[in-house]
Amino acid sequence: MEGYLVLIASIAFFAYLLPGSRNHYYAILGWTGITAYLFSQLPVYFAENNFIYPALAVLSIPFLFITIKLLYARNSTVMQLSHAAAIAFLIFAPFAYVGPLGDLLISAVLGQVTWVLAVFAFPVERVAWNMVMHDAFRVEIILACTGIQSIAIMLGVAGAVPTTTRQKVAAFLLVVPVIYILNIFRNVFVIMGYTGQWFPFLPEIASNGEYGYESFFWAHNVICELLALGILIGIAYAMFLLIPALGEFADDLISVYRDEFRRAVDRGMQSAALRKD
Repeated sequence: MEGYLVLIASIAFFAYLLPGSRNHYYAILGWTGITAYLFSQLPVYFAENNFIYPALAVLSIPFLFITIKLLYARNSTVMQLSHAAAIAFLIFAPFAYVGPLGDLLISAVLGQVTWVLAVFAFPVERVAWNMVMHDAFRVEIILACTGIQSIAIMLGVAGAVPTTTRQKVAAFLLVVPVIYILNIFRNVFVIMGYTGQWFPFLPEIASNGEYGYESFFWAHNVICELLALGILIGIAYAMFLLIPALGEFADDLISVYRDEFRRAVDRGMQSAALRKD
């Protein structure tokens, strides 16, 4: 089901990029598909004790309502945001839905990860085309482990505003090689931390009942997720310096959603006061 939700969002955002007077409806469908996908993945997130994506799912609800309202009004800032999302989906979709292409990326990433592990003298056995093993612990590399999602998002952000050829090239070089290389080392750290059992701490919050999972939780769900967030913020800041119009767009976006959120809160408080009266 979740695969269909991503496909629906991808098709909707692709349609949004086509000329037309009703393309804001496609953007609404795209954002709704993203929100539905986040909620469809909650059982997976909870099974992995992942706390970031469930939080994003909850926050996506008010974001979606505000976005739908602003898209109906054809707010230019939110239309730009939808343009960025559409570009991100166009980059990501081929890897997600063209099996050989996604598998090629996964295999390439795992090959580079095993090479780095060998440099660090950390022995692993490649037990499948997308899986390695150390001691009794196996780690499978999936598409989400390749960094393609982060790359697509950041390139989508870069495409939110008009840019020169020089800015496009600079943004590409800032995003693609940096995220790709850092993601290789992220995978290396997770594999070493999990299979080497570096972080067997606080099983009462980190365990999912699987032996040794605590080390995966701390390495993948906490340390790497927080580091990745910080790195993406740093890359975004660097892009704002390369493309000043992105900084202005970010300011407008924050103002638009902040004002809408405040108005929604004010209306809620007024309604509550009227019910009391």
